[in-house]
Amino acid sequence: MAKWIAFTHQGKPGFGQVEGDRVAVFEGDMFVAPRRTGAGLALADISVELPCRPGKLIALWNNYHAQATKQNLAIPAEPLYLIKAPNSYCAHEHVVQPPASYDGRVVYEGELGIVIGRKCKGLDEEEARQAIFGFTCINDITALDLINKDAAFAQWTRAKSFDGFGVIGPVIATGLDWSTLYVRTRVNERERQNYPCNDMIFSPEKIVQALSQDMTLEPGDVIACGTSLGVMPMKPGSVVEVCIDGIGTLRNQFGAGPV
Repeated sequence: MAKWIAFTHQGKPGFGQVEGDRVAVFEGDMFVAPRRTGAGLALADISVELPCRPGKLIALWNNYHAQATKQNLAIPAEPLYLIKAPNSYCAHEHVVQPPASYDGRVVYEGELGIVIGRKCKGLDEEEARQAIFGFTCINDITALDLINKDAAFAQWTRAKSFDGFGVIGPVIATGLDWSTLYVRTRVNERERQNYPCNDMIFSPEKIVQALSQDMTLEPGDVIACGTSLGVMPMKPGSVVEVCIDGIGTLRNQFGAGPV
C-alpha cells in the first residue's frame, strides 16, 4: 500500500509517497514507473496540491442502496453519471468560495473517488479492476436549488461545476480493499455522514467497466462513486472534512465567516 501526494515546495511542483510525517520524492510519471529520487521533505514544509490532474471528473448519482431507499428511487440498471468541469477541481485545505451568481443552498457530498491508472476502453470487469490505480476522497459540492430550477431541463452540470466544487485529495491510496471502507463527513467537527462503501449499487470495477464502454478513460481521470445518507447544506465559514480510513482526511472551508 502507498499514499501518493502532489505538492509544491519552494515554488516548485513535485510528487511522492507519504511516509509518516515526510514525503519521499519521486520523479517521472506517477502512473508509469515513477522513480524514487532519494530526496525527502517534511509534510509540514509542503503545500498539498491536487493528487492528480484529471482530464475529467465523473460523478455518479443514485449509487447507494440506503440513499435510494430513503428517496424512493428505483435501482438503476447501469451507472448514472455526470461530468464536472475542470474549473471545479480544488485541492486539500483550499477555500471554496460561494458562487456570486447563486444564493441558494449549497451541500457537501462526501464520496470515495476512483483514480484511473492507464488509458483504457471497452474493458471487462477484471480489466477494469486492473485499470484502477487507487482511491481518493471527494467532496462533490452541489448548488442544490439549481438542479430543478428550470422544470424543462435538469441543470446537473451547472449545479456541480462552480469554481472549487470538485474537491479531491489529499492523496491517492493504492492497495486498498474498497469494500472495507467507510466514508465519514464532518462539518465543523460534527459527524454528518458515516456510511459503508460496500452498500454501493455498482462496485468500483463495475463502474469503470461500464463507463469504459461509453468513453476512453485516461490516466488521472477521477470517478466519484456517489454519496449516501447525511447530505446537508453548508453555511459560509463551515469547515468540511471527508475522512476515509487508509486514505486520510480531505479538509476545506466553504467561504469566509466564523466557524
